[in-house]
Amino acid sequence: MNFKAKRCGVQFSPPSIVLIYENNITKKLRKRIIPLREFSRDSDHRDAAERLKNHPRHSDYLQTVPQSQLERLHIIIRDNMKGLSLEQSLASFQLDPEQDLNKLDDEELSRKKGKMDELFEKNRKRKDDPNFVYDVEVEFSANRDECSWDESDDGF
Repeated sequence: MNFKAKRCGVQFSPPSIVLIYENNITKKLRKRIIPLREFSRDSDHRDAAERLKNHPRHSDYLQTVPQSQLERLHIIIRDNMKGLSLEQSLASFQLDPEQDLNKLDDEELSRKKGKMDELFEKNRKRKDDPNFVYDVEVEFSANRDECSWDESDDGF
């Protein structure tokens, strides 16, 4: 692996992924613009991101870029092709704890789930992490609403 991705972005005209990467041999930062030639407003963002990451010309550069990030960049470009602004597209990735996810369409739901997966992986503690604790016990406050299903008549 001779390249390490530092930053990724999008360019709307022409639709492209912009990659700032470091060459591991020379330690110089470079910019690479990867055009999305066969991507349209009706394209599947997952397939397009996978094709791009496995493309022989770009695979060395995109090896350190997470698949989810490439998918998100493709969604932003597709939203722009559909007439949405950058701010509207980015707002669709924001998580609102009060939002009812059952009322979202499949595409919006996949955006929210992708963001939740990203946050989970970021906060995940693994066995080899320095502050990993095997058996965590947390005491929750008693100021919670009681529900009838919390109490059992069977004594279980």
